[in-house]
Amino acid sequence: MKRLSLSLLGFFCIFLGISPGIAGNLVFKQKDDSGFINKKTNLNIARIKSGEPLSVAQASPPAAPNRDEANKEESEELEPFDDAIKNFEKLEGLFTLYRKPNENTVYLEIKPEQLNRNFFMVATLSGGIGAWGMYQGMPIQDFVFQLRQVQKTRVDLVVPNTRFRTEPGDPQGRSLPRAFSDSAIYPLTVKSIHPERKTLLVDISEMLMTDFAGLASAFPWLIGESYSLNSGTSYLENLKAFPLNLEIDWVYGLSGTGMSWFSPETLADPRGFSLTVRYSLSELPTNNGYRPRLADERVGHFLTAYQDLSRQDPSETFVRYLNRWHLEKQDPNAPLSPPKEPIVFWIENNVPLEYRDAIREGVLMWNPAFQKAGFINAIEVRQMPDDATWDPADVRYNTIRWFNSLDGGFALGPLRAHPLTGQILDADVLISANMINFMQREYRTIVQNSYGEVSGISSLLANSLVCNPAVRLPDFQQDTFLQNLLGATHPLRNQLQASSQLIRQDELCFGIGSARKAAFGALSLSLRQNFGLNDKEMQIYIHQFLRHLVAHEVGHTLGLRHNFSGSNLRMPEELNNLDITRNQGLVSSVMDYLPVNLAPPGQVQGDYYPTQIGVYDEWAIAYAYKPIPAMTPEGEIPELKKIAQRAPEIELAYATDEDAWGMLDPKAKPWDLSANPLAYSQIQLNNAREAWRNLDTSYLLPQEGYADLRDAFNLIFGYYMGYAMSATTYIGGQRFYRDRPTDPGARLPFEIVPVEEQRQALGLLQEYIFAENAFDFPPELINKLAPSRWFHWGSDLPIFRLDYPIYNQISFVQGIILSDLLSSERLERLRDAELTYGSAALTMPELFNTLHQGIWSEIIQRDGKSLEISTIRRGLQRQHLNILVNMVLRNPESLRNATNVLDFIVAFQTLNAPEDARVLARYQLRELGQQISRTLKRHHKQMDTATKAHLEDVSDRILKALEAPLPAK
Repeated sequence: MKRLSLSLLGFFCIFLGISPGIAGNLVFKQKDDSGFINKKTNLNIARIKSGEPLSVAQASPPAAPNRDEANKEESEELEPFDDAIKNFEKLEGLFTLYRKPNENTVYLEIKPEQLNRNFFMVATLSGGIGAWGMYQGMPIQDFVFQLRQVQKTRVDLVVPNTRFRTEPGDPQGRSLPRAFSDSAIYPLTVKSIHPERKTLLVDISEMLMTDFAGLASAFPWLIGESYSLNSGTSYLENLKAFPLNLEIDWVYGLSGTGMSWFSPETLADPRGFSLTVRYSLSELPTNNGYRPRLADERVGHFLTAYQDLSRQDPSETFVRYLNRWHLEKQDPNAPLSPPKEPIVFWIENNVPLEYRDAIREGVLMWNPAFQKAGFINAIEVRQMPDDATWDPADVRYNTIRWFNSLDGGFALGPLRAHPLTGQILDADVLISANMINFMQREYRTIVQNSYGEVSGISSLLANSLVCNPAVRLPDFQQDTFLQNLLGATHPLRNQLQASSQLIRQDELCFGIGSARKAAFGALSLSLRQNFGLNDKEMQIYIHQFLRHLVAHEVGHTLGLRHNFSGSNLRMPEELNNLDITRNQGLVSSVMDYLPVNLAPPGQVQGDYYPTQIGVYDEWAIAYAYKPIPAMTPEGEIPELKKIAQRAPEIELAYATDEDAWGMLDPKAKPWDLSANPLAYSQIQLNNAREAWRNLDTSYLLPQEGYADLRDAFNLIFGYYMGYAMSATTYIGGQRFYRDRPTDPGARLPFEIVPVEEQRQALGLLQEYIFAENAFDFPPELINKLAPSRWFHWGSDLPIFRLDYPIYNQISFVQGIILSDLLSSERLERLRDAELTYGSAALTMPELFNTLHQGIWSEIIQRDGKSLEISTIRRGLQRQHLNILVNMVLRNPESLRNATNVLDFIVAFQTLNAPEDARVLARYQLRELGQQISRTLKRHHKQMDTATKAHLEDVSDRILKALEAPLPAK
């Protein structure tokens, strides 16, 4: 039987019960890119001041194995040093290394002064398999550690705990070691002690042969499940020692049974594969003149935080340093000066030549901000030579890396910071070649159709759920209530576990979402102007996209967090006015998730993406990097306050990941653009409709087939759903501000969205989602949406439905948006807003009535003509009925009885609706039952059979729901 291999994307889509046809914004979030936070590996590291007790919160350090042999008696005689290293190759550097040729044995010589000192370990995947998240250059983990001799024959590798500290001289410091444990993660065997130097010779081979890098934690969907480490096929590939760092390349062999269909398609043989891990070990800089800078919540920077137990103010015991590079002026007295050491980024030598200029420009886009902060040419870009002998994963180099894969399409900007002070030590940017391929109509390089529309929901829609916090998918792995409710055999259990994994890895949201938004822009422009890939306009488009992408990721490497209010600078009519956008900026921050700036049909097109960073970006750089004459971090506070108190200025609006999670503020979300996001959403919905109309006549090139048309149709569907969902945030929405009371022009933290804007949002959803003609596709177009018929590895052959499941696609979009509008959290906000804002608030009865009037209009607004409710409208009405019944019965069994992801999401979102909502739902069911009863009596002869059967079924279900016992809360 032919083995079926899944791409990572295809696998997750199957587990979600969806097809990979419309793959929206797949998220692999390292918990911080984290519903939308750009979580970088370094953020798991806590920092400490020099001279204070060490503590480090490492990023999931590997667990130590059982090694009874490590606990030998101190009296055991050790082998003479010269005998122990006989026939070993010696490499001198930060540590002296001894390697036995043609073997995997490596010894490390530790000087006495190197014991109990802080070192930094970085693990990077330098060789992967091009699929399932295992891509070349991916960060795995990094942490600070110490080498502590606990016995004569044993040295422990220990991750110290720096989350808690005291001021020097505070007696409480004596309790820290016992109050908050360090983490010993691996015991190293002492092979010998040098008689004169008193150095310790330890064997690090066994440690490296285990899963020291934490591969099983980084890739749990494969390693430890279908595959496990094989020491027989693992080996030391390369070893280098430098004065400031050690570089080790270790190849890990992994083996499986080869019998399972669950294996990456890129493997030559499913029975095994190899991953190469680059370990970079360095000493942390000390006494280098770097002064930590205190962070401010009004400005978005990544943090190093610890709890100072010596603080007298019990209301605030945390100290928070922002992450930044160590920049010092060559001339401290000059208003503008080059830095003593610039921030240097190297473009990897495998980057295609045609993209190097865009990447260089994206990096250097930040120099004007540094110049306003006092630095000339703070950032430099250099090209890695073709004959370079150093590896891009070397911790000494900051690199812009390019990688190829079968299923990955994202960019990532991880940084690594000093665990003592927050000083950024190293950073890289990873760019998938698929991001460009996807724009160039090679949609299947990312959007895998290989497993069809399993439940009629394409993967562009499905993965949009993971990237869109409005959907509020549960974290099943952490929700014991759901686990117990569903039990071990429920058909959705695996899907929910898979979605939990995706929810926790959404740092890739920006790259994947950007690629899809850019792909839609390229498709739309192609349909409008009929230009090909080599045309000048397309090259400009790709150049602007890649430049912005790099600028965003480099912003992360400079210490800046996301700013999801960065897109709200310009009114819609200004977005394509080059006189404004080229001189004053298109956005206030490139740290937002920015879509393509696609002009409405018939209007002149401006820049597709920002050509410069925004005023917020300049402000954030000034806060972090402006030189301030002071001796201590606390001495900088007066000047920092002057910078931060500008927060109420409109162009400096800031909202980051945790602000977007709650979907409270309609101007604090990704993928919007302009100061009127609702108007912008309507423009994009119209752009999507235009693209659909043009598909039938303008899309296919002579060399293309109908499968390409299907991919384009799905791409537009995901785009359409995303901008429809953005309107839901207006309902019950409030603006949220981080101003402090003493800031000039300070606002209250919360401000309600005007009720007229909320009503406009409801009207938009009625027109574009719920109306009879919202999805009005010509039958000839749907009949052209044939899938690819190639059947081989990497091909996209559906194994479920062959025809296009248009009903399920539309029903899914309608159901998700309707359940979001009536979600328990939104209804609670509406209830609270009535108390807080009175008549200025949209009320629950108005929301319920507006939806009722629109969804059941066929029986409410009778015109005497024949009554025929279409298939799509019947499905929408059933979904509305299910939600109301679920609210009234409030039965957790609705979760257990769900047979697909949509039903589960609807039940999960609406199960705990507030009591007022339950009462309103019951009232509406009774009203609806009466309306249906009158309609059946008066117009039964004017109905077609399907409509009559539908209304009778709805009537029966309402009667049963109303007769059911009232549930306890």
